[in-house]
Amino acid sequence: MTNKEIIENFYREFFNEHNVDSALKYIREDYIQHNPGVAQGRQGIMDGFREKFKVEPTFHLEIQMTISEGDMIAVYLKNVDPEGNTKCRVVDIYRIQDGKLAEHWDVLQPC
Repeated sequence: MTNKEIIENFYREFFNEHNVDSALKYIREDYIQHNPGVAQGRQGIMDGFREKFKVEPTFHLEIQMTISEGDMIAVYLKNVDPEGNTKCRVVDIYRIQDGKLAEHWDVLQPC
């Protein structure tokens, strides 16, 4: 699977289908998180988003663009409401190791 395919599948399953357990396929156990609002490790992102999806059951992300170079991939996306209105814009940057997400940085732009 290419890095782009990994990202597309991960976003669809984890963020849009709210299948938190899909992180086991896509994220390394020792995942490094540079967002201070999310705990370290694969379990940290799983726990954080399990709660987020309970609070925000319509949470949905639309990928607008991906840029991949070597083991790095940047994803530009929008968080949208059920009517398709943009709630915020995000750039996620990942380092991929052995076919799994190993490290994450992000920048958020509220609308």
